[in-house]
Amino acid sequence: MTQTTPNHTQSVAGWAALEQNGKITPYVFKRRENGPDDVTIKVLFCGMCHTDLHHLRNDWGITFYPLVPGHEITGLITKVGSNVSKFKVGDRVGVGCLAASCLNCEFCNDSQENYCEQVQFTYGGIFWDGSITYGGYSEMLVAHKRYVVHVPDGLPMDAAAPLLCAGITVYSPMKQHNMMQPGKKLGVVGLGGLGHVAIKFAKAVGLHVTVISTSPSKEKEAKDRLGADEFILSTDVKQMRAHSRTLDFIIDTVAAKHSLGPILDLLKVKGNLVLVGAPDKPVDLPSFPLIFGKRMVSGSMTGGMKETQEMMNFCAKHNITCDIELVKPDSINEAMDRLARNDVRYRFVIDITAAKSSL
Repeated sequence: MTQTTPNHTQSVAGWAALEQNGKITPYVFKRRENGPDDVTIKVLFCGMCHTDLHHLRNDWGITFYPLVPGHEITGLITKVGSNVSKFKVGDRVGVGCLAASCLNCEFCNDSQENYCEQVQFTYGGIFWDGSITYGGYSEMLVAHKRYVVHVPDGLPMDAAAPLLCAGITVYSPMKQHNMMQPGKKLGVVGLGGLGHVAIKFAKAVGLHVTVISTSPSKEKEAKDRLGADEFILSTDVKQMRAHSRTLDFIIDTVAAKHSLGPILDLLKVKGNLVLVGAPDKPVDLPSFPLIFGKRMVSGSMTGGMKETQEMMNFCAKHNITCDIELVKPDSINEAMDRLARNDVRYRFVIDITAAKSSL
């Protein structure tokens, strides 16, 4: 699908998938001119999310090609519109998953823009002018002021980038479900991009953290590197039984099909499990662990803009960043292959500044 909107006149160098084979190639495309409510951002870094991989391969059947992925974006403002007062040229800023929403519904009015029925995403969405949105695998971005946050001075721009998706995706349910209570016990299922940030948030507020994983090798990482208190190998029936009814909350970050039954048994009566991973096939949800434990299962998707800024400020206060591996744009495909194998600790971030411009 080609951009034909009249005010899309700025040529931008980026990296795109042109078809469903999932391969990224250099790509020059058009962005809109900076409008009165917009800011123009020189992109410095962009995280590589597992969602990017799903979209590249059209796993969910919703991809528009060419696709410029990327919704974990940090950079510097180079231009502001006449109606913009909270940002100025030179500001350190971030853009996450959201590009547009209706601005008038109950969710937009409550800064839960991510649940607006008309929400559009930073890439692969339909913007207000009818154009397809292109993401942060590019040298420049134009964003509406509503969907931009400040990156506090204490946060490095590269390691802060994944917070715009991975960070807010776990921070929002932790806040919404009142998990951030010192002394409470939190289980984190899966130790990857989302899971490692959830551990950091939890430890910052004094939670007891148990990591639940199918990989025995993750135990040392969880405890020694990230400070988790306990580790459960989910394939070990004895370990799982020994921890029955011990957890107040669970955040499930796994993006592959799995059964929630054994995991639910780890919750106390009236415990709460929140799904934040997005498997491409339905998870198994047996009824007995719910019924006999009066347990709850819910989902959560990213977060609103007010909450995202709050999360960034929280990270600056507690010196929390993502553990990253920097890659150059010409290594994106190799990084994607490794991401598909979960061979990263714990987030790839593209150093856009290392690019040789195609313009």
